[in-house]
Amino acid sequence: LLEHSALCVLHGIALMLVFPLRARRQFPGCGNIVTFSQFLFIAVEGFVFEANFGRKRPAIPIRNYFIMVAMFFTVSVVNNYALNLNIAMPLHMIFRSGSLIASMALGIIILKKRYSVSKYTSIALVSLGIFTCTFMSAKQVASDSSLKEEDGPQVFLWWLLGIAALTFALLMSARMGIFQETLYKRFGKHSKEALFYNHALPLPGFLLLAPNIYHHAVLFSQSELFQVPVIGLTLPIMWFYLFMNVITQYVCIRGVFILTTECTSLTVTLVVTLRKFVSLIFSILYFQNPFTGWHWLGTAFVFVGTLMYTEVWNSLGPFLARCRRRRRRPKEE
Repeated sequence: LLEHSALCVLHGIALMLVFPLRARRQFPGCGNIVTFSQFLFIAVEGFVFEANFGRKRPAIPIRNYFIMVAMFFTVSVVNNYALNLNIAMPLHMIFRSGSLIASMALGIIILKKRYSVSKYTSIALVSLGIFTCTFMSAKQVASDSSLKEEDGPQVFLWWLLGIAALTFALLMSARMGIFQETLYKRFGKHSKEALFYNHALPLPGFLLLAPNIYHHAVLFSQSELFQVPVIGLTLPIMWFYLFMNVITQYVCIRGVFILTTECTSLTVTLVVTLRKFVSLIFSILYFQNPFTGWHWLGTAFVFVGTLMYTEVWNSLGPFLARCRRRRRRPKEE
């Protein structure tokens, strides 16, 4: 069951990236309709199976969910909007990998936590990796030959605004994590309930984005027709991409929930860490963004720093030792 859940998470994440990446290649500003569709589907599913059509009272007071939802909604929208500010998808994903830095910094400031030397070293590696990729992407934006000379400074300023948006979303996401941690300590862990309310309560907020969502719905309807295999249904291909993204997003989130509640922390850590790397590879392949040796070096720093932070090395040693002992036993017998 656990191995199946881990595979579901990896497959869900891989497929989840294919469809929005293809959609954003044709319609770069379609992030809002993608996010709205995901929120709506998960909210409806949670309303039926978790809230029991509204008959089940939440274990955590609803006002706390409103605070959490305000943070969650803001982070989602800002992260999506950053893609419209000259932020390349690989840089977007690498930057969001810096959540470790933000969480540790706010943990020290707000919760007065203290960490080991290895934790601080991992933070330094992740920070260096993000700085390297950010700096190299800034040079690419500034030297883009397709831009008019007089437009260069304006485009670069939009890029700086995108970096500021990603930074804000990173810190807000870390603050939300600390807020959730304090809630779970007070009221117990209710991950499925939190998942439902985090997706149901923000739905009215999408009214602010209704013109943009409607505009892209019209564009999606005007896309080329596509015949769905097996069932033979014909529909605009962008709606097919959106539907598949919603389904795979649901599979991914459900898989993560099963992993976090039923399997070892090593499995969860490995799956989540691999997610960052798989996401990056898919982004490069689909968007064909320039990715230099400096970008790969920065990515390596982020990846190694994340592994150090989660202490996978310490857990992996005993795990490999147990595997070796199991292989030796049949030979001895």
